[in-house]
Amino acid sequence: MSKYEPLELAEKTQIGGRDVDLARLPTGYEVKVDLGIAAAAKLNGSVVYRTDRGTLFETRAIKTSSGEYLLMFPTNTIESAEGRSHYGGASEKRNDLVAFRSEDRGGSWNGPTRPIDIDYNLHGFVPFVPERTEVNPGKRIYCFGTQPIWGLHSREHGLHENAPIGYRYSDDDGSHWSEVRLIRPTNDPGFTGMSVMRMDETHKGTWLIGAHEGDWSYSPLMTRQYILRSEDQGMTWELLPGPRHGGWHAAVYNRMDEGRPISLADGRVLLMARTPEGHLWQAWSEDDGKSWSDPTPSSLVHPDAPPMVFHLSDGETLAAFHHNRSHDRDYSGLSSAKEEIMKDRSEIWVSLSRNGGEDWGEPRFVFSTAVAPRYEKPFFNYQCSYMDMFLDGKTVNLFVPHLWHQVLHLQIEEGDLIDLSDEATILD
Repeated sequence: MSKYEPLELAEKTQIGGRDVDLARLPTGYEVKVDLGIAAAAKLNGSVVYRTDRGTLFETRAIKTSSGEYLLMFPTNTIESAEGRSHYGGASEKRNDLVAFRSEDRGGSWNGPTRPIDIDYNLHGFVPFVPERTEVNPGKRIYCFGTQPIWGLHSREHGLHENAPIGYRYSDDDGSHWSEVRLIRPTNDPGFTGMSVMRMDETHKGTWLIGAHEGDWSYSPLMTRQYILRSEDQGMTWELLPGPRHGGWHAAVYNRMDEGRPISLADGRVLLMARTPEGHLWQAWSEDDGKSWSDPTPSSLVHPDAPPMVFHLSDGETLAAFHHNRSHDRDYSGLSSAKEEIMKDRSEIWVSLSRNGGEDWGEPRFVFSTAVAPRYEKPFFNYQCSYMDMFLDGKTVNLFVPHLWHQVLHLQIEEGDLIDLSDEATILD
């Protein structure tokens, strides 16, 4: 039983961009009143945390070597006043990267705690447990991410999201963390950007993490996507495809960001990235992440929002969670005030690939938000994006920063996820 009262539900949700009465959901789907979503009947979960006096952002979680679930996300400093808690939104301390833990596979959660005690704001937790490192293989937890350290981060001239990228590590399941080590690429030591997407360790032990630079002085926003690559377990790094400002971008839109590298069973590496074009974009590397094909649109319909792609238990099948809708036909920049494009983040579908992203199966509906609009900005009212996932055996664990105000932990068995209704069936 959740300790939080259910939020007021709307009369309808949207599935495939269509209004659907909550009392008449398709077969196999039901309203999860406590969670505030319309979802597959076999999807269950709980509200881990809710803040009504501020915001929370990107949720990321892992199963530690001791079997605990560790969940971390940035939210208002525990003692702070109300207000937005994004790291780039203020020139003073506004947030903390808080942690929750579960010893019973998500049945109950303990938190929040503040395991990283620093005087600056943080972006999301990029968890990484390398299997091929010489130090504590499969046990040491790394926390990568954007590091907006005062004096190394400027909010002037539209560069408020650009900061050094760095990492900490923990040898006690995330209870305590080392001091930060900043990444200074050999070919661009002063690189600043932002990084909040899952990273990758290749079959050869190379570390890859996506990072992008953004310049909000341009209208619309300009971004460039990069890969930070290390062959020596984080000691030295190279910026790919080259030094600033030569990163990848979709030319018509002058943007590409939030790239997610993921190793494939055949030894290649796939990069999936966000663009405003209406699809997730893809590139491949056949040489351990040293060089990459030109990014091109995938078949996965997706708005100006991040990729959410993970391995299933066979180590070969990829599951890409995507919004399966995009309505920004006349792109003029991402705006939290545009209701229709914020609504595009209200649905979560999943598509599978068994050939490294070369082809994707039919989208299958997972869930959509069912909460009545309760905030002034559409940015909050429809948010189901930036979802994270990990497997525990055959159980799929999903973590959602729902409405940017509550964290949902959702669970579904892998076989039930694969068997969800596809688009043609559910919209019939």
